[in-house]
Amino acid sequence: MTQTKIFVTAKDTGERWSEQAPPKQAERTAGERADLELAPDQTYQTILGFGGAFTEAAAYTLSRVSPENRAEAIRRYFDPVEGLGYTLGRVHIHSCDFALGNYTYIDDYDTELKSFDIAHDRELILPLIQDAAKVKGSPIQLLASPWSPPAWMKTNGEMNNGGQLKPEYADVWALYYTKFVRAYEAEGVPIWALTVQNEPAAVQVWDSCIYSAAEERDFVKNHLGPTLHREGLEDIKLLILDHNRDLLVERASTVFSDPEAARYVWGTGFHWYVSEDFAAVGQTHDLFPEKHLLFTEGCQEGGVKLGEWFTGERYGRNMIGDLNNWCEGYLDWNLVLDETGGPNHVGNLCDAPIIADTRTDTLHYNSSYYYIGHFSRHIQPGAVRIGLMNAHAAVQAVAFRNPDGTIAAVVQNETDEPHPLSLGIGGTMLAQELPAHSIATFVLAD
Repeated sequence: MTQTKIFVTAKDTGERWSEQAPPKQAERTAGERADLELAPDQTYQTILGFGGAFTEAAAYTLSRVSPENRAEAIRRYFDPVEGLGYTLGRVHIHSCDFALGNYTYIDDYDTELKSFDIAHDRELILPLIQDAAKVKGSPIQLLASPWSPPAWMKTNGEMNNGGQLKPEYADVWALYYTKFVRAYEAEGVPIWALTVQNEPAAVQVWDSCIYSAAEERDFVKNHLGPTLHREGLEDIKLLILDHNRDLLVERASTVFSDPEAARYVWGTGFHWYVSEDFAAVGQTHDLFPEKHLLFTEGCQEGGVKLGEWFTGERYGRNMIGDLNNWCEGYLDWNLVLDETGGPNHVGNLCDAPIIADTRTDTLHYNSSYYYIGHFSRHIQPGAVRIGLMNAHAAVQAVAFRNPDGTIAAVVQNETDEPHPLSLGIGGTMLAQELPAHSIATFVLAD
């Protein structure tokens, strides 16, 4: 028989990662089929891990609560036992919308980058990353993304409101990425990967810069890729797009169909806004199976949604949908925001799994925090997705085999009714009821 543990989080209950009594277990009878059939011999992608973004907004918010609450928030994300067990992180290369204002690391018109200095990040951002790494027990696998080149490098003369990189500054801007990587390395914070540009297809009122698919391809092929190699940073993983799923196929096809550009690119990053067309993720894999897929940003827009349940379900639904379509890791957006859903220098307020009320020095854990944990606490880096046939119309599910041999199956019920559920593996059938508006993780061991 199979040893099984079940952990449940359910709406309108106190159940949060709560371990349940072992499920009913029986030997499979001839011809019997379960609602969820696990096929461990069918294998797919390997998981990198889960994480969130070290924005200036998160770091500033945590600087405005007590040292005890700052430490608790870091622990509740990065501690492998008590927390979410995060291993990945994202950081912005100079300012983004969730910064306190526009800023860069150089003086205007310094084309030689002699003034390059990350002193701004040393105040709040780097200490947060370093403290998270201490809790994790090893460096965070860190992705870095630019939101905009400096204003003087752009056609619109400002960091906000779109604009494009002026061609004459393409090599200078490419070198800027390498300066950032080296500067962070000097602080004991290694950079694992870079994206070319955050959301390159959107003119935003905050820090933004537009690249068509062809422009991103050519910037990578002629400037950024060669510069990373020339500077000895060819091991840094480079990702394109870093924007919504609806753009995945067109962007990847344009860049990866060019062998010179494709040789520099590790994979494609994507966000969840606009579209829940998970099939586009799988289609991108099918077209370019040698390239990787990483979810690089998602959050609930429109300010704080304290106590809401739909936000957690959005996370669970998207994570299951993407992971079932070859996504290799999941990066949430801001780790922490304040009671307003900021700070954000243009008022683009959002929600986060942990809200820190700076007025009362209180941490609030949203449903999204617990939903993420059903994945990140049980699906280990190095886990391999396995086959799962889902015949249950009311639930969504995904399953992985961990490096330690355990199997973790995450199952979500977004309906208003509880649903009986059977899970089959080999000659064993498990039976469990899944509460209304709940998520459960089954951990199976031989």
